[in-house]
Amino acid sequence: MSRLRIYDDHKNDTPLAIFADHAAIAAELNKVGVRFEQWEANQPIEPGATQEEVIAAYRGDIDRLMAENGYTTVDVISLKPDHPDRAAFRQKFLNEHSHSEDEVRFFVAGAGQFTLHIDGKVYEVLCEKGDLIGVPDGTTHWFDMSESPYFVAIRLFTNVEGWVAKFTGSDIAERFPRMDPHPSAASAS
Repeated sequence: MSRLRIYDDHKNDTPLAIFADHAAIAAELNKVGVRFEQWEANQPIEPGATQEEVIAAYRGDIDRLMAENGYTTVDVISLKPDHPDRAAFRQKFLNEHSHSEDEVRFFVAGAGQFTLHIDGKVYEVLCEKGDLIGVPDGTTHWFDMSESPYFVAIRLFTNVEGWVAKFTGSDIAERFPRMDPHPSAASAS
C-alpha cells in the first residue's frame, strides 16, 4: 500500500502526519508541487525484466506521457534482490540531491521510496505498483530501494544530461528512516 509520512526536518522520530489513502497522498503532495497519480500497471512485468520488455508492455502509457509532457527519452530500472550491483545502485541516490529537470517515475512492479525535503518538512513517499510520481526540478530529495530491491520503474526525461544528480552535502538523509525491504521482495528471494 502506498504511504506518505510527513516529518519536521529536525524531528525524525515521529511523523507529523501519515496518509495511506491514495487521494489524500496526492492532495498533500500537490500542495508542494509534486505530482502523484495512480495508473494502471496491469501488464505481467516482474523485476528482472529487460528494458525492451517493459517498454514494449507499456508503450501506450509511455507515448501518452511523452506527448503530454514533452519528454524525449525513456529508460527502465528493473532490480530484484539477487542483482549483483544492488548495493552500488542503492548507494547512488541515497544522499540528498536535486536535478535540473523533473524526475518522473512510473512504478510498474514492486516498490521504492522517494523522500522529499521541502520547506522545512520531509515527505517520505512509499511508491508501489501503479504509482506515478513527478518530482519538480530543483527539489531536494533522495531515493531508497532497500537492501533487498524489488521494483520496476519507467523513467522519463526531457534531457538526459539534465538528470545528473547534484548532491547537497547534507547528512539529512542519514537521519531519516530508510526503506524496509518490501514484502514482495521476500517472495523473490
